[in-house]
Amino acid sequence: MEGDPVMECIQSQLVAGAPELQQTNIDNIEAETDEVIVSTQEQAILHQRLLYAPEDDERVSSEQVPVLMDDEFSSDSDSDIEPDLPPGLDGAAFQSRLPANKLTRQEIDFFPDIASGSQSAIMEFLRIRNKLLQAWLHDPLNELTADKAQSIANIPHSVSGKSNLVLRIHGYLSRYGFINFGVFKQQNPLEGKMPFKVLVIGGGISGLMTARQLQYFGLDVSILEARDRIGGRVNTFRKGAYSADLGAMVVTGLGGNPLSVIRKQVGLQMSKIRRRCPLYYTTGEMVPRERDRTVELEFNRLLDTVSYLSHHLQVDQLNGHSLSLGEALELLIELQEKHSREKLKEHLTIMSSLQLELKGIYTQIKEIQMKLKEGQERQRQLLEAHGNNPNDIDFIKRSTEQDLYQLFQQYDTLHEQRQDIENRLDEAEDTDIPAVYLSPRDRQILDWHFANLEFANASPLNVLSLRHWDQDDDFEFTGAHLCLRDGYDALPKSLSKGLDIRLKTAVTAINYSADGTEVIATSTESGCTNTFKADAVVVTVPLGVLKAGAITFQPPLPEWKQQAINDLGFGLLNKVILCFEQRFWDANVHLFGHVASSTTSRGELFMFWHLSFTPVLIALLAGEDAVKYESLPDDVVTAKAMAVLRSIFGDNSVPEPKETFVTRWRGDEYARGSYSYIASGSSGNDYDFLAASVSPTRAGSTVPRPRLFFAGEHTIRNYPATVHGALLSGLREAGKVADFLLGASYTPRPLSSSAEVAQPPVTLSELI
Repeated sequence: MEGDPVMECIQSQLVAGAPELQQTNIDNIEAETDEVIVSTQEQAILHQRLLYAPEDDERVSSEQVPVLMDDEFSSDSDSDIEPDLPPGLDGAAFQSRLPANKLTRQEIDFFPDIASGSQSAIMEFLRIRNKLLQAWLHDPLNELTADKAQSIANIPHSVSGKSNLVLRIHGYLSRYGFINFGVFKQQNPLEGKMPFKVLVIGGGISGLMTARQLQYFGLDVSILEARDRIGGRVNTFRKGAYSADLGAMVVTGLGGNPLSVIRKQVGLQMSKIRRRCPLYYTTGEMVPRERDRTVELEFNRLLDTVSYLSHHLQVDQLNGHSLSLGEALELLIELQEKHSREKLKEHLTIMSSLQLELKGIYTQIKEIQMKLKEGQERQRQLLEAHGNNPNDIDFIKRSTEQDLYQLFQQYDTLHEQRQDIENRLDEAEDTDIPAVYLSPRDRQILDWHFANLEFANASPLNVLSLRHWDQDDDFEFTGAHLCLRDGYDALPKSLSKGLDIRLKTAVTAINYSADGTEVIATSTESGCTNTFKADAVVVTVPLGVLKAGAITFQPPLPEWKQQAINDLGFGLLNKVILCFEQRFWDANVHLFGHVASSTTSRGELFMFWHLSFTPVLIALLAGEDAVKYESLPDDVVTAKAMAVLRSIFGDNSVPEPKETFVTRWRGDEYARGSYSYIASGSSGNDYDFLAASVSPTRAGSTVPRPRLFFAGEHTIRNYPATVHGALLSGLREAGKVADFLLGASYTPRPLSSSAEVAQPPVTLSELI
């Protein structure tokens, strides 16, 4: 790599401080305050920033562990779990993920007459919109009707222009799921159904939300689900009194989260997850708190630096090769190690030079001491030989003392130089210049943080896009991270009520044209094949299923759609469920970490979660280890997890588990993985491509007719890899399907002429 201009650029930035990484040495970082260290990258790391250990270093014994309290996981009050929001109408817009004081791109598109009008017209639109949002959030158990919207907006029916605007805004907000979504009471349910059939492929969160909303709009909708259950990657293990979430398990804040509304509608019981996470070495020794915090600070600085390099310096390639996030991080570590060695070499060179200089001064001092001794002896001899004559004595003294005086001056000068060099040597010896940037244990702790990042992205760092991996950071929700007391499957169970769901129905082919769609499905029970016809199909299967080509599309999907399917990453996270008769871990800790002994095994059972009333631990397998462990038998995986626990708590404190379960999401044919990530060579644009509908045209016609729609966490650029993202994508697609089939009275825009065509869509964020 020597002489490479990119390397020289990176090295120069490290030296210049981009941002001040070169000034940091693991053993020289001053202890910070007790506040949590935060970086811009922190928001991209889902389910975490839970990384601080207690002060003591001792192994936890079973005698130290408090008994499980009944209220340990009791539901927190609304004031405890609801985040602080801006007051009034601003807060309503914030909770709805909309800007309070400006139009979104979607609103500009649907309300061109308002967008091109006066500022007062825009402000009136925003006032009405925000008041309706506020009213819905205040009472999400009941439908916000058009009549009620008129009353809330405080505009008389006689004022036809403004009255019509209220109806348009209400229609838009309802159509795209800003109001009237979830599980609520319809004030005037439609009698019968519209003469349109919609099929939703997949009964996960996005599919359930799509179907529920379409049913509210009056469409005839059915869900085809291959499994014998609903929920998809939301699945809760239950056996006897034990329960644990096998897939999604954390609500990452309620500030802006549509789950905040559904929680109130169906009474989802949520509790805050405690943020403290003590770490343990493989020896069972607890990682000192300050050591973990120091390494985490360096972890965040490394992330800040790779962000600076990729976004500000546009450095994302090396020798023509696209750098992944993992490669960039390892490159920085290598450069820091080199920098540390160079600093040590420079330090030792300076000390060696000073020692040589001091040796030379000692030699000169010794020579002067000899000359002084010889001069004094010569003076004595002369005085003895000629000491009887006063004139001779005076001459002898004057002739010898001049030489002695010069020697004494030289001696004093050398003595001062010696003292200066000795002081500089003492100072150099007191300066701690470590031989390495990271000690072996520091590297182990850093690897734990890397594993945590791999957990957040369901991907090894060496395949993540350096520039785009955290592109959704700005859209993270606010508030505490929460768990569902009764298991996450309470959500799909609530959303599924009243829906037509065909379980054990695996879709194998979708034929589509401008005139309609035909879906071929096979019963996983009988093996019989059925054909379903519909006006539109919403495909909500996981990205892994699309990548595997499990569903055949005829005609084949457009090249831009298939390319996005190929390019976007679909990662893996696995879990080991361990159910015990009683708890042996600290009741005040909801999670603790295991620091692996090597980089290659850093994701191996690196974190344990306890989020249940019952004594259940959930061990995580991330990165390469998530893949590796899928091929191991359950008993081997369980034994490894037990070995880790016994290394931490002691052999005698950890009993054999009563029940166990090991997930294998990659091997699940209806998932093929856990959730999406932005791979090297991909970008956030691929989420937009995956979200775009496919709109064939009739022969001889130029008018596109969207027939294939797509939802799921892999189709929502701002909220990927999350349950709320899947839910929001379902609301989005329900709106698009209804616009196509039912029309959109809320907008003067001719939808038929501006519908998405089978070509790459404009890659903009959905709303803002």
